Amino acid sequence: MQKIILISSIFLTLLISCTSNKENNQNKMSNNNSTSNTYANYNHVAIKHIDLDLKVDFENQIIEGFATYTIKKIQQTDTIILDAKKLDIIEVLSADKSKNLTYQLGENNELFGQALIISLIEGETTFHIRYKTQPSADALQWLEASQTANKNTPLLFSQSQAILARTWIPLQDVPAVRFTYNTKVTVPKEMIALMSATNPQAKNSDGVYNFSMTQPIPSYLMAITVGDFEFKAIGERCGVYAEKVLLDIAAYEFEDMESMLLSAEKLYGKYLWDRYDVVVMPPSFPFGGMENPKLTFATPTIIAGDKSLVSLIAHELAHSWSGNLVTNATWDDFWLNEGFTVYLERRIMEEIEGKDYSDILALIGWDDLQNTLKDFEKDIHKTKLKQDLDSKDPDESMNDIAYEKGYAFLIVLEKYFGREIFDKFLLSYFNLHKFKSLTTEDFLDYAKVNLFSSKENSYNDLKIEEWIYETGLPSNAIKPKALLFDEVEQEIARQTNKGELNKELTKNWNTHQWIHFLRNTKALITTDYIKKYDEIYQFTTSRNSEILAIWFEHCVEKNYTDVNNELKNFLTNVGRRKFIVPLYKLLVKGNQTQKEFAINVYKQARKGYHSVAVNTLDEILK
Repeated sequence: MQKIILISSIFLTLLISCTSNKENNQNKMSNNNSTSNTYANYNHVAIKHIDLDLKVDFENQIIEGFATYTIKKIQQTDTIILDAKKLDIIEVLSADKSKNLTYQLGENNELFGQALIISLIEGETTFHIRYKTQPSADALQWLEASQTANKNTPLLFSQSQAILARTWIPLQDVPAVRFTYNTKVTVPKEMIALMSATNPQAKNSDGVYNFSMTQPIPSYLMAITVGDFEFKAIGERCGVYAEKVLLDIAAYEFEDMESMLLSAEKLYGKYLWDRYDVVVMPPSFPFGGMENPKLTFATPTIIAGDKSLVSLIAHELAHSWSGNLVTNATWDDFWLNEGFTVYLERRIMEEIEGKDYSDILALIGWDDLQNTLKDFEKDIHKTKLKQDLDSKDPDESMNDIAYEKGYAFLIVLEKYFGREIFDKFLLSYFNLHKFKSLTTEDFLDYAKVNLFSSKENSYNDLKIEEWIYETGLPSNAIKPKALLFDEVEQEIARQTNKGELNKELTKNWNTHQWIHFLRNTKALITTDYIKKYDEIYQFTTSRNSEILAIWFEHCVEKNYTDVNNELKNFLTNVGRRKFIVPLYKLLVKGNQTQKEFAINVYKQARKGYHSVAVNTLDEILK
């Protein structure tokens, strides 16, 4: 059964803080929202389309917005409630703009912001809001020119997932609500604006850009970036945007995007988003990538020079089916987004690079999952696929449980039913539910009829409810095997027995073999030998961010301070949460000198990190 929250603690706070007029409006609602991460009464009235007029002000670090909403009433109501956080609401107008609509803001909650409660005029399905963002808007990061690759103009980018869209647009900030949008964006003339929509491929002379997203999307996929970007085509439907100094190397790194797109279509049906482009973000971007429709935002840390980290592009492309096309209805169901996407990503990489390559990705993911399970030993409830995020930050579910346990579950289904049957099931699943938002229970209901019914007792035999609703890993989980890692493990065994290093034996290893090596050599790379390993294999000077991050973890654990300058440079110039959070955690757990090093570096680096990273790191470093 889908969990129904009648009145969350947040809603109670809102009710207590409202005036009697507001209470009367609230009492007319049945208060049957399906998630506590939003104030929106989306089961009564839902946004179907938004027209935006945005002016981007770099000097004051704000966006001035005028939003026009087209809504659909699902149940009778004279009130619509939107989510807003750190927004200055200037006015709310009727459809013809002749009347000011009555609105009130609920009590502010540090995590969820405020309820924007608007009294609707009977019969009208359109209204307008004039507003401004604040410089501290959590979704938006304003970078000075010195923090960009070109060093000549400032840059802005957004990160709306999970519940940060409400900090730059007042809306129903919940993935169950999907809407289309059009936007006019005015920016400085030397810059170009890009959005999760149909995009220009060159700057114009007036700094005014118009966007259209005709496919309905959830709020967390609202995205904008403004900067000195240029475009280069890669294939018929794909291309890359980047600052000029990065454009050619990014185009080389991502030149297989069109092949990835064709491989995904062959497996899971036609790509329904017209174009698939990637924009290279500044290093402060907090994630590896963000699957904003038509325009993935990607970290420059995946540009290694040898295409060794482009499985991330396959992952974000795969979201065009799982996540963007079929979306988790609540953040409790986040595994529907990421577990499926990891599965699709590895199937795409198998098509492009072969099974041996996809196998090593799977085994690395399995190792990540084991580490996450260990980390959550004291919070075992966090290891369930179906989460319970009542009154919690949805970011709590954005970990390897959703990604890798979700993937492991789907692998069990694939092995049991066979790949041919499972592929047909996924193809029908995406096709039937396209542009819809589903709960875990919706998925299970569909699978019971269209997959589990093909084999008697399969639902129970496969321990489906244990996978979804219970903690840890069920006994039928399948550990991946990777032939390419056999060579690595043989070399680890040889070094353990003979105690000698031989660079020639590893000269043909790929990035993922080195990752496996570094993850499994804590006993070998001791305090006494760590300098020798660095001299032989030159980890500290690697251009590969994945290798660097793991190597620096070794160095911190062994208190190998010879790399402190390089470590400081890494922490100061990279904002990807996956890399910097574990390093800061290790430093804080270390000796007093390491703690002081972490605090001093963080004081310098903090202003260059996105709020998504800052919120985590502030807690770690107190």
